[in-house]
Amino acid sequence: MYFLQRLLRRQWPFFVGVAVNFGGMADVHDALTRSKNMRAIKNKNTKPELLVRQFLHAHGYRFRLHVTNLPGKPDIVLPKYKTVIFIQGCFWHGHQPCKYYSLPKTRTDWWAQKISRNQTNDSQKQAALTALGWKVLVVWECELKPAHLTNTFAKLLWTLS
Repeated sequence: MYFLQRLLRRQWPFFVGVAVNFGGMADVHDALTRSKNMRAIKNKNTKPELLVRQFLHAHGYRFRLHVTNLPGKPDIVLPKYKTVIFIQGCFWHGHQPCKYYSLPKTRTDWWAQKISRNQTNDSQKQAALTALGWKVLVVWECELKPAHLTNTFAKLLWTLS
């Protein structure tokens, strides 16, 4: 569907700005608005990630960000402690007991497969890092909500010390 829209826009420039739906899912947004919304979802420097980084830095920990030569490109790498930290969104990584994770009502099969692939990739990358001798920590988005923040940071400090 997206390919056809791009092809139409390339061949007929007057289609730019016109939402073309080729029978995809029923959506409350047109294709251009949906595309803009999805492009705005960041994978680096998210609020949860910044919160953990600020906490670690304030407590004297120095780290590297998004190291590309490690499996999974961890969000935070603490080389001195041989530790990596992944900050994961509850929805995108399928945090099961979490109230912030639920499958969308539309295209449920597609979303279930996507989140399952994310979980598989996560476990493979974590296993590869563990095999290389790294300690892997996962901080979930829901653990950084105000009600759980102090416990999460206390666990983080305890694990690193």
